[in-house]
Parts: sequence; structure tokens; C-alpha cells
Amino acid sequence: MLNYIWLALVVLAVGIGGWNDRLNEVTAGAFDGAKTAVTIALGLIGVMALWLGVMRLAERAGLVQRIARGLRPIMRRLFPDVPPEHPAMGSMLMNMAANMLGLGNAATPLGLRAMRDLESLNPRPGVASNAMCTFLAINTASVQLIPATAIALLAAAGSKRPTAIVGTALLATLCAATVAITAAKILEKLPFFRLRDTAPGRDDALVAEPTAASADIFQTEDLPPKTKPAAWASALLIVLALFFLALFVRMVFPAVFNVPADPNTATQSAFVRCVNALSILAIPFLLSFFPVYAATRGVKVYEEFVEGAKEGFGVILKIIPFLVAMLVAIGMFKGAGGIDLLTRVLTPVLTPLHFPTDLLPLALMRPLSGSATLAILTDIIHRLGPDNIVSLMAATIYGSTETTFYVAAVYFGSVSVKQTRHAIPAGLLGDLAGVIASVIVCRTVF
Repeated sequence: MLNYIWLALVVLAVGIGGWNDRLNEVTAGAFDGAKTAVTIALGLIGVMALWLGVMRLAERAGLVQRIARGLRPIMRRLFPDVPPEHPAMGSMLMNMAANMLGLGNAATPLGLRAMRDLESLNPRPGVASNAMCTFLAINTASVQLIPATAIALLAAAGSKRPTAIVGTALLATLCAATVAITAAKILEKLPFFRLRDTAPGRDDALVAEPTAASADIFQTEDLPPKTKPAAWASALLIVLALFFLALFVRMVFPAVFNVPADPNTATQSAFVRCVNALSILAIPFLLSFFPVYAATRGVKVYEEFVEGAKEGFGVILKIIPFLVAMLVAIGMFKGAGGIDLLTRVLTPVLTPLHFPTDLLPLALMRPLSGSATLAILTDIIHRLGPDNIVSLMAATIYGSTETTFYVAAVYFGSVSVKQTRHAIPAGLLGDLAGVIASVIVCRTVF
């Protein structure tokens, strides 16, 4: 699927650019895309090393397996091909939680780690497994508790209620996530996307289902022996948890601690303050709790953290070629004026459906480029006003959808997957559902 999409973007870019006398822009778009890809990849190295180190501590301490065991019923339904206590379950759960809280700097490394764990179960190197496709669909249509970037733009433009889109974005992302997951499950059964045997005469059921032996290996290999933590260790963890709980209560209910209220948050609802507090405290909590928990389990935290961090550079090197290929094609298509052409073609069709034409460029660009979408959103807000219903729709769309092609290039590139099967169609259907739901919900609410 990605082969056809990439080729279509390149060929259409050259054709449209030649017709519009914009071949210089096509060339500039290709070079800018290549430069941006390397810049993004290099910028991820440090963050990737950090979170791989932290994840290794959690895995060595047995915490990842415990988290996965606690949410086994839900994860087994979403990922039936993954052993219940495989490290991939914990990695995926942490990635989903980070996405819900809008912690992009933590979500991407955790997602890359989850992809690597899923690849360890993949019997077909280079071909995305059903679990990989479902995981990518969830990432491209993640439930969003608070769209922080969109709220910041509305507030900066002078909106009277910049947090009004919290509820609309939550409803829109619930619709998008439902559609993306349903599409992934349906598409994986279609003949065009169904997995084939890797060897003649090999039963596909045996290929797709991991064995019990493989699950046991991932539960016990290289893990420290299970020992009951000392009383002081449990007390230390309780003190740490209570400390962060006190910080959370102080941020949500500052009056309890006689703390002067922040003027920027004084008018926010308790729900919004809760989500904001979770977003601020989540990373400091993880960065302190995981090492402390591992230390109480007898893990040599510094040595294990360094071992996990070493893997970050290798993962990023794998991503660069895939990211360059995708961003070059997208840059060429943008430079040729492809988005403008699609907007002109679709406007007569969508106008009778009462879909605001101002939203078309944003909706078309969102799966391709996050930075370009942000620029379009900023232009809409300043041109129409931050409290205009179209601006609120645009902000909801931005907070409810994801840059699908970028996510696919980064996640699949990290494990050298070239055949993405139904992952991108499922992600795009989730994006479409997010756009439609955003318009309908905003018209209903505002």
C-alpha cells in the first residue's frame, strides 16, 4: 500500500508542478523534506535514549509485565496475537497513556519501543503484522483528553473560552478511535490484506499465533528473581506516590494548600485542571518512580539504564531512510500545489453538505504534515477570529487527528517494515471520522 501511495505522490507532484510551472517549488520541497527528515530523526536520539533506558528499568523490575497483566482483558481483545505478558503489552499501554495526555515527547519513543517488541513476535520480517497495524491505527486516532497545542493557539489569539474544545475533541477522538480500530479489524480479514504463508505448505494459523513457549521466554528471560520487597522499599514507594498525589491536589485545588490561583487556570473547570496536572506531573513521576521501583527490586539502575539507552541511536538510524522517503514525497506534493488542487476539486462536492470550505486545506494536510497543518490552523484562527465556529472546528480537527503518514514512516521504519498492509487505510479512515465528527460535534455544541 505504501509503495503505491509514495509513487502516486511523486508522480502527481511532478505532473501537477509541470502543469502549474512550479517545478522549482517541487525541487525545493524535495530538498526541504530530506533535510527535515534528518533533523527530526537526530532530534529524537536523546529522547529515544532516555525512554528506552527508563523502559529497560521497568522491564527488568517486572513492572511492565505487571501493568500488562492488570489490563489483560482489554489488550487481549485488541491484540489477540500477542502473548498476555509479553513486554509489547506494557510498551503499548504506556504509549497509549502518553498519547491520551498529549505527551508527544514521551509517546513516540514508547511507541517505537512497542513496535520493536511487536517485531520480536513477527514471523514475517518486513511485513506488518495484524498487531502492528492495529497499534498504528490506535496511534493515528488516539483518544485525546486535552488538545494542548490547539488550546494554546486559541488562548494566544484572545479566545474567551479556549478550553471549550476539550469536550469536542474528546468526543471526536472517541469516534475516530472507534472507526480506526474497527477498520483495522475488518481490513485484516479481507483477501487483499490477509497475511500469506512465508513458506509453502505452512499453516497460516501457526504463523500468526505465538506459541506458549515464546510467551514464557519473554516473561522470564534475563529478569531478576522474584523476591518480596523489604518494608523500607514499600514505604519509599508509598512516600513517593503520596508526594505526587499532594502535588496533583495542589495543582487542581490550590485553595486547599492556600496557594494563589494562577490567572491562566482560574477560569478553567476542575476537569481541565486535572488533565493539565496529569500532563505536567506524568513525566516527572515516571522518571522517578521507575528507577526507584527498580532499585527496590534489586536492579542495578544506572547500569541497566545505560544498556537500554544504548539502543536509541540504532533505532533512529533505521528510521532515517523511511522518513526521508516519505517527507520528500510529501514536500514535492505540497510544493506542486497538490493540496490547492484537491481543495478546488472537492469544494463543489462538500459545499452542499455544509462542510466549511475553510477547513478543506487543513483536513487534507493533516495526514501529511503536522507543521503545515499548524500553520493553516493559525491562519484560520487569525483570519476568522478565535471564537468563530469554523476556528473551533479547525482546532478540534487539529486536536482529534494525527499525521498518519509521518507516524507510519517513523514507526514502521524503526523495524524496517516495508509492507504496511492495511495500517494506513485504517489510520486514514480514523482521520476522516475525526474530521466529520469534529464538524458535527462543534455544530451541535456551539
